[in-house]
Amino acid sequence: MPDPKFEIQMLHDRVMIRLEQEAEERRSGAGIVIPATVKTPNRLAWGEVCGVGANVRTVKVGDKVLLNAEDQMEVELHATTYLVLRERDLHAVATQETDHGTGLYL
Repeated sequence: MPDPKFEIQMLHDRVMIRLEQEAEERRSGAGIVIPATVKTPNRLAWGEVCGVGANVRTVKVGDKVLLNAEDQMEVELHATTYLVLRERDLHAVATQETDHGTGLYL
């Protein structure tokens, strides 16, 4: 008998996020190459929302969000690592349409 499949549903104000893979190295605004081995303290990361709980109000599945990946809970599903956090722990959401954004674009 095959194992049953279970669909994951986030609860309350929880959000499941898949982090974007960072390049092996980065470049600063001045063009200086920063190796992948250099860890920058307090660096925020972009990720994609993969699931939201019923009480989440400002993001939806598919949104790109900015978060602190260091202090969050991880879960691995099908060899992919996801983060689970509260909606209030998100710092920003990237959207195509806004009335009160920063004027910056990805």
